[in-house]
Amino acid sequence: MATGWKRVRRASRAAVVRAVVRLLSHLPVRAALSLGAFIGELAWLFSGALRRDMRTNLAQAFPERTPAERDAIARASLVHLAQLGSEIITVVGRAGRVADYVEVAPETLAVVRSAHQRGRGIVMVLGHIGNWELTCRLAPEIGPVGVIAKRSWHRSLDDLAERTRATNAVATLWRNDPRTSREMLRLLKSGGTLGLLIDQDIKDVQSVFVPFFGRLASTPRGAADLAMRFGAAVVVVTCHRRGGPGEGHRLEAVEVPYDAAAPDPEREVERVTALCAELQEAAIRRHPSEWVWMHHRWKTRPPEAEQAGAPAGPARRVS
Repeated sequence: MATGWKRVRRASRAAVVRAVVRLLSHLPVRAALSLGAFIGELAWLFSGALRRDMRTNLAQAFPERTPAERDAIARASLVHLAQLGSEIITVVGRAGRVADYVEVAPETLAVVRSAHQRGRGIVMVLGHIGNWELTCRLAPEIGPVGVIAKRSWHRSLDDLAERTRATNAVATLWRNDPRTSREMLRLLKSGGTLGLLIDQDIKDVQSVFVPFFGRLASTPRGAADLAMRFGAAVVVVTCHRRGGPGEGHRLEAVEVPYDAAAPDPEREVERVTALCAELQEAAIRRHPSEWVWMHHRWKTRPPEAEQAGAPAGPARRVS
């Protein structure tokens, strides 16, 4: 439990964040993106810890690239992430802007519409790739939509995030909230869409080890578990920038088939999760500066026997 002083510090930081949000909300998109780029550059220059973590992860993911090339990716990634925050405020937070800012190709629409028309619900597999909040652009095609999210360090910021998503018809289902399980099941049973981010190592969710950039990574298994339980479609949606600042993003979607009657359900869950991670890795490789390279993706280590045969060995569940 937070002490009195810690609560004061958190409230003060939250007040600063809200003030920045108010400032950005009055700026045009391009001006807000320029401010975000400036903040990202400052983060690269003054945060040694960030540089160290990003360099370590990029060296593991791209050993064939030079240190200078990896540094360029890391620096661009911080700029991208700061701009992402600006976009959430100036685009996602303003009704009616997302449709013009986000391109959805005909083939992507075909994938999500086909999945939605079956009426069994969609498990939309997401990652911290591009601007994942902009996947709300698909809500009119696959609604109702809810996303699982983790609470931040201050309630006022959670309320802000919840209101921002609701502007685009996306409900926020908070992880560890006792009501979330019921809402999640109700959503899928009604033929709606549930969004899950699976590209991070999360210690308090059920996971399996699957290959990710050549190493086994603990990956949340909930998407595959829920799909097989309810017969929902599994659709991996990724996002990337279309061009320079202010030119918006493009969404891409791929459906992952699975065998609901597989003789070994556990192995099928592992296979589906691995395919989802493979699609996410491919998207990151195409746009490497648009992922969160500071995240400790491989912090949970697999058993030694699996680690020895990392990409090929069977995955195991992590509690």
